[in-house]
Amino acid sequence: MNRNELECYLDELLKPAQIKDYAPNGLQIQGREKINKIVTGVTASQALIDRAIDEKADAIIVHHGYFWKNESYVIRGMKHKRIKALLDNNINLFAYHLPLDIHPALGNNAQLAKRLNIDVTGPLELGNPISVAIQGSLSEHKTGTELAHRITNQLNRECLHIAPPSNKVIKTLAWCTGGGQDYIELAAEQGIDAFISGEVSEKTTHIAHEMDIHFFAAGHHATERYGVKALGEYIANEQGLDVVFVDIDNPV
Repeated sequence: MNRNELECYLDELLKPAQIKDYAPNGLQIQGREKINKIVTGVTASQALIDRAIDEKADAIIVHHGYFWKNESYVIRGMKHKRIKALLDNNINLFAYHLPLDIHPALGNNAQLAKRLNIDVTGPLELGNPISVAIQGSLSEHKTGTELAHRITNQLNRECLHIAPPSNKVIKTLAWCTGGGQDYIELAAEQGIDAFISGEVSEKTTHIAHEMDIHFFAAGHHATERYGVKALGEYIANEQGLDVVFVDIDNPV
């Protein structure tokens, strides 16, 4: 597949133009024109790049790429090493951040719901069809402990559970993968029973206690493994390309 064809295909699929983001989405580092093999992963770390080189990949597709808003413009140190490795080996780097969170089928939020058996009911930001956080329900009520066990088992990472004083049973949920913990207040204001994210902040504990909502932190990396993996599988099935998902372990 031609590099430009792949970029157009990804842009059509993920529609990055519909949402304002913190980094450029699409082709971030240009490599060879012809693409036969792709490595996918969560973050364009040196370990992922080294694996792509070993795999003789023509392109890497990640959720976390480079050139984030408010970071330094200079290319030196760690960033220089990463980018030099990509250029020296003529590997394309594609990155899709929020577009890969919100895609209704392949996105991180949708894939997390699939693994946790949550029925998606709509956006958490009411009236916003591309809300980064979404909400849903369970087919059967769960206790906080039961849901924490499910999350831990499905994501293979110990889940932090902060229960409110009521320790109420859970029927409705909202969630945002990665660093989406600040959406907990919006969920609580709508009377939702629980909120799931990847990360936790100091204030999250107090919000959960004072606004009567369960909170679950399951890891930034662990909650965002599955969107880019699903995307790679979709590309392989639809376009016949060789796609390899590489999960670089990250406990955060």
